[in-house]
Amino acid sequence: MVSYLKSSALVISALSLCLSWAARADANSQQSQANRHTRSAQNNPLVGDRPDTSRLDQAATSIDEWMAQIEQQSVQVTDLHLNETDTGLSLVLETSAPIETPTTSILGNAVVIDIANAVLNLPDGDEFQSANPADDIALISAVSLPDGRVRVSITGVSAPPTVDVNSEAARLTVAIAPGTETATTPDDSIQVVVTGEQDGDYVVDEATTATRTDTPLRDIPQSIQVVPQQVLEDQQVIRVRDALRNVSGIGEGNGFGNARETYVIRGFFTNDVLRDGFLERSNFRTFRETVNLERIEILKGPASVLYGNLEPGGIINLVTELPLPEPRYEFQVQAGSFGTVRPSFDITGPLNDSRTVLYRVNGVYERSDGFRDYDTDIERVFVAPVVSWQISDRTDLILDLEYLRDERPFDRGVIALGGGIADIPFDRILGEPDDIAIVEEFGASLRLNHEFNDNWTLRNGLRFFTSDNAFRFARVGGLNEETGELTRSDWSDNQSTFWNYSIQSSLQGEFSTGSIDHTLLVGVDLFRVTDTFDNRSSLEPPPPINIFDPIYGRGDRPDRGDLLEGRFLFQDEIDNLGIYIQDQIEITDNLNLLVGGRFDVIDQDSTFNDVDSELQEEAFSPRIGIVYQPIQPISLYTSFSQSFTPNTGTTVDGDLLEPERGTQFEVGIRGEWLDGRLTTNLAAYHLTKRNIAVTDPNNTDFSIAVGEQRSQGIELDVLGEILPGWNIIASYAHTDAEVTDDGGSDFEGNRLADVPRNAASLWTTYELQSGDLRGLEFGLGLFYASDRPGNLNNDYEIPSYLRTDARIGYTRDNWQLALNFINIFDVDYIQNGSFGRTANPGTPFTVLGSVSVEF
Repeated sequence: MVSYLKSSALVISALSLCLSWAARADANSQQSQANRHTRSAQNNPLVGDRPDTSRLDQAATSIDEWMAQIEQQSVQVTDLHLNETDTGLSLVLETSAPIETPTTSILGNAVVIDIANAVLNLPDGDEFQSANPADDIALISAVSLPDGRVRVSITGVSAPPTVDVNSEAARLTVAIAPGTETATTPDDSIQVVVTGEQDGDYVVDEATTATRTDTPLRDIPQSIQVVPQQVLEDQQVIRVRDALRNVSGIGEGNGFGNARETYVIRGFFTNDVLRDGFLERSNFRTFRETVNLERIEILKGPASVLYGNLEPGGIINLVTELPLPEPRYEFQVQAGSFGTVRPSFDITGPLNDSRTVLYRVNGVYERSDGFRDYDTDIERVFVAPVVSWQISDRTDLILDLEYLRDERPFDRGVIALGGGIADIPFDRILGEPDDIAIVEEFGASLRLNHEFNDNWTLRNGLRFFTSDNAFRFARVGGLNEETGELTRSDWSDNQSTFWNYSIQSSLQGEFSTGSIDHTLLVGVDLFRVTDTFDNRSSLEPPPPINIFDPIYGRGDRPDRGDLLEGRFLFQDEIDNLGIYIQDQIEITDNLNLLVGGRFDVIDQDSTFNDVDSELQEEAFSPRIGIVYQPIQPISLYTSFSQSFTPNTGTTVDGDLLEPERGTQFEVGIRGEWLDGRLTTNLAAYHLTKRNIAVTDPNNTDFSIAVGEQRSQGIELDVLGEILPGWNIIASYAHTDAEVTDDGGSDFEGNRLADVPRNAASLWTTYELQSGDLRGLEFGLGLFYASDRPGNLNNDYEIPSYLRTDARIGYTRDNWQLALNFINIFDVDYIQNGSFGRTANPGTPFTVLGSVSVEF
């Protein structure tokens, strides 16, 4: 059955690709015919700009019918707000979909903004006017033109006003300030910033991770947070883990020698991360790069309904930047404490005159001594090219590549002494100065999307990812707490390779059954991961050291070829086929229902030191949620969802263990304030993980699946703009996570490792909006975590801490200067627990400066 389903998935995906190309070819054929009929008109200088009529029904027999069809094809402006600001006015146009780049011009004292392929559909009519809304502003109006454009006119009393146009997602914002009589040309009075990405903004309206569709956050019945690009830039984030400290309920777990990122979400560890919706699975993947990230989305709670076998705490999706139609070249150099140097670039633009083929390349080089006393430096190279091709008005193709090489010390951190952390300097190491971790990664993905019409869309994707890892280190052993002598159990030389192959195909459709609207999503995923671990260790251990007075280099590290006697060879191949269906149902304007389910089949073949084993499992993962909006800014939601993770091991009868199961119940309230500029999310949840494998007390060579861990808590997240120039992202989490059943072992009642009961964060920035110091920015950050157990044994405790960060920056024209101060009070704190009774110290006082210029 498994092989049949695999074959079916491949056939379905292949057919989907063929359908997309066939539809594209058909569209090209129709477009070619249309081009022959319109070429003479296009070459006629007397014919001005006109709306795209190639997709209109030719059966229209009257101007009224023709205009009605234009309205159906155009983006609708559904609402319009005019607000006072410190510098003038803000005009906000809400749209049904992203709009094309507006054009601007000056007619007398008026600034005219034309939006192509758009139509006004306001609650109070099809036009807008406001007379004398502010000093020196005579009139603001918005009307639909007969040729399929929306025209916004802003008329000054004695001179054209100054405007700043910003477009993001389904919103156009026009900042308006009175002009001067000397402003007579567009270059003097108009600043236009229109891109396909967030621009200086903490405001986020939509996310894709929770539903695999572009869904407003207010319509999602599960906790989802977004860290926008502007937060990454303001905090000078160079590690994903540093961005996630802004989100409630997320911490960092055992990083295997501080050479990888492992997250703790709602109490449960996970190594899995999505990249643009593709799962990337590697036990030893190094730190993800941030230089090409558009935003980070975090879905909390079980996500198996869309992404297959996952830990129940949640999933992180790294959304990367796409090419832009306008040429842009950005260069940045960061430099700071511990010899850190990090130059980077971001270049984008069109590859042809018609701007249907676009490119973007991000790259970075990083070098740092680090604050720990290793001989090995941190050195990192990353490059990520991407090309997009708009094959037709309904078909597009995206090809992207990533290459990363990361070299850094293999670092177990510091060690516990008694019930706390040993009182030794945080730069002291427990291994050897030349311990090293080297990771080299390559990824490639291909995404092909085709719209059959305005309601049905087919999406196909292919992804390949590989990671090669080499770790050489002196393994930390036990500590004599009276003398301070630390044994090192062996010289380890570990090498591993991971390959990920992904195929995705989904069909999204929008339709109605009576008065009820549906957004239906059906899809199939095929995911294969293969890995090889060739880990070797010496029988002769390295000499011990004293943690209070260490002497290094007293033993010779053996060559890898001399370590065959302690070889650990493991090979694994896992195939995962998933078929899912989801329906987002709009019952009324303020009541939405989300229903979905996924069926997964997993086939695993493993070899451990020439001993073969095989595992086959099936699982169904449901989700159901309801969103009720009693008033426009408030969403009340509740949801139920489940996850699964395959178990390893067998019972005494030789039966495979049932998969681990995660089950979550969540209720929450989401609010949008200040005309949507500020969002809050308050959630309460109860999450259990069952069927955890524990040793059979009656037969210790076998296992039973009776273990249970439970996490429950309350989380609050705040994100947005309080006033023009004043941004905030804040969070609080109370988490009660413990072992509730462990087959009668001593773990029952223990708290889960690396999970503080209380954690909070606050980051806020303010940028001066006017005057001679316009562009000067200040920022302040506070990050708190209460005490927490360092391991599941609960035999030592990581103390609480409060870290304070700050920022000062200045932006003028196309360049920016910034200084970030991390841990300005130089607090000694532990970032996370590590192997056994070791723990990784957090960053001491650090200064990171940056200079960037954009052309």
